[in-house]
Amino acid sequence: MTIAKSFELEVTHLPDHTELPESDGTFVKNFQELPQSIILTDSLRPILQRLHPDGRYRIGQDCGIYWRLTDPLERGAEAPDWFYVPNVPPLLNGEVRRSYVLWKEYVAPLIVLEFVSGNGAEERDRTPPPEPGQAEEQKVGNFWVYEQAIRVPYYGIYEVKKAAVEMYHLEDNCYQRMSVNERGRYPIPQLGVELGIWQGEYDEMNLPWLRWWDSEGNLLLIGEERAAEEHLRAERESLRAEEEKQRADRLAAKLREMGINPDEV
Repeated sequence: MTIAKSFELEVTHLPDHTELPESDGTFVKNFQELPQSIILTDSLRPILQRLHPDGRYRIGQDCGIYWRLTDPLERGAEAPDWFYVPNVPPLLNGEVRRSYVLWKEYVAPLIVLEFVSGNGAEERDRTPPPEPGQAEEQKVGNFWVYEQAIRVPYYGIYEVKKAAVEMYHLEDNCYQRMSVNERGRYPIPQLGVELGIWQGEYDEMNLPWLRWWDSEGNLLLIGEERAAEEHLRAERESLRAEEEKQRADRLAAKLREMGINPDEV
């Protein structure tokens, strides 16, 4: 019996992440996507650890989100380039998730980000599913799935070629295009951060990267940037201490010239 036929009767078993395909066989779109995902995840991790001291959250990168049962199974999933889900355990029944299955977890991602490789038509596709009884000849559009099926509160479309990110917020069951704030970025109040474009070099590539800032406008640093900043701070402290020592030595020498023992002052 096919999945479609089983729906006509009664679904007695809903498959979980161990029974659903974890890949549809497509390639990662380009060599910029992996470092872009690392930047987003690494810089946001300290924020998420403060928000979730119990560790109950997950970040997905090109992981399938199953939102319906179809035949073939992969047709019922979307695989965002990056997404964050709050308030879910790190492991599911003691296992690493192979995919994110909504009918087993119920919590929708707070934010989904898609990285455009083509012209952006796929990411903005609002094609709905067919009416009951009609054959599904065309894939349901990404935009429609995130808006109407998964109901993701924040959806972002990032285009590195245009050095731009387009953000939508779910309001009254529909996505509304967001406007940037005075700093040219999009606030995500639930996280206390802003999302925008940063021009700079990472992974030997100088590009307009998608990055986070805190609510006061400070760039959230990735691990190597935090390490470099800490190293610079330590060097400055060391230099300041050395300057203080040299100043004290000069003062002591001056006192000795005057016949004064600096240790007795």
